Amino acid sequence: MSGAFSLLTPAEIVFGRGQVSQLNDRAARLGARALIVHGRSPGRLAAVFESLTDINVVQTLSVEKEPDLDTLNAAIEQGKALSVDLVLGIGGGSVMDSAKVLAAMLPAQTELMSHLEVVGDGLPLSAKRLPLILIPTTSGTGAEVTRNAVIDIPQAHRKVSLRDKELLPDLALIDPALTDNCPRHVTLHSGLDAVTQVIEPYLSSRATLFTDMLCREAIPKGLRALKQLMEGESAQARDDLAQVSLFGGLALANSGLGVVHGIAGPLGGLCGAPHGAICGALLPAGIAANRDNVVDAEQKGRIDQVIGWIAEVLEVPSDKALPRFRQWIAESGLEGLASIGVTEEHILSVSKSAASSSSMKANPVELSTETVAKVMRESL
Repeated sequence: MSGAFSLLTPAEIVFGRGQVSQLNDRAARLGARALIVHGRSPGRLAAVFESLTDINVVQTLSVEKEPDLDTLNAAIEQGKALSVDLVLGIGGGSVMDSAKVLAAMLPAQTELMSHLEVVGDGLPLSAKRLPLILIPTTSGTGAEVTRNAVIDIPQAHRKVSLRDKELLPDLALIDPALTDNCPRHVTLHSGLDAVTQVIEPYLSSRATLFTDMLCREAIPKGLRALKQLMEGESAQARDDLAQVSLFGGLALANSGLGVVHGIAGPLGGLCGAPHGAICGALLPAGIAANRDNVVDAEQKGRIDQVIGWIAEVLEVPSDKALPRFRQWIAESGLEGLASIGVTEEHILSVSKSAASSSSMKANPVELSTETVAKVMRESL
């Protein structure tokens, strides 16, 4: 672990139950003609939308899954014609990623494809984005504080990123009350993603003093909160998991991820399964693969510490922690990769691209293509 670090954050982060009441005033200071990006069921956000009395909502976009290129390009064209000057993203990770892309591309004279990684030219953004506010309604991706947006490219069977510090919003407003009574399967999938996103930065080869401070508290807190929410609704657990999700976004933006996300990116592009479900199914085997292959004593100690936190929360000995974790995930409703549509054909197709993916670059140890395939097979 390096003692030096740099730090990328939004202009402002506001966290706390009831803080969404600030949204109208904050939005009115940034723009007058707004585009609101929201999820599949905006009805539960009716009170939030009704509170926006001082801005003119001229465009809305409903996002039900990872945004695809054609949908985004159509929304960009419409937003330009309507002279949108403010973008609000209120929803899960895919909603916030869409809002980031739109805020970045509405003022741009370039095509979105020219800025995408892997399938495009990966060029930096050429124009300052529109004012942007992000409000999560799930606790998972931490997308409100990250500088990338994941975009589905169906023609290439890939999910790729638009990545630029311009994607950090003016305001990340996290109100855990917006996650209350989130459906159980969404809570499980997104919660496992949130836990993964504090575990992988803690184990990352790029971990820093800053990310360690976030992750050491967040890992056991996230595990406890998710376990509680699988047993029953709890406002305190919702608050805790929202904080873990936020900390995970900050941590991954500043120290990277690892094998689980290295696999999840290309695998999600092929099979179309929810990102959080893929991460949750892979997490126990991903930790085990790193433990089996790592050589550095400090890194091994970190992995053992994570396993110890899992053991403590699940009330089992450390040597039983990862098998019990896999079992608990299945008992909670996520039986494995096969249950969400992953096949041996997907594994063969993904193993090579996953081993060389950008998320894998921060993994604590280099894993072979064979080991990456083994992680997926053990997670079926």
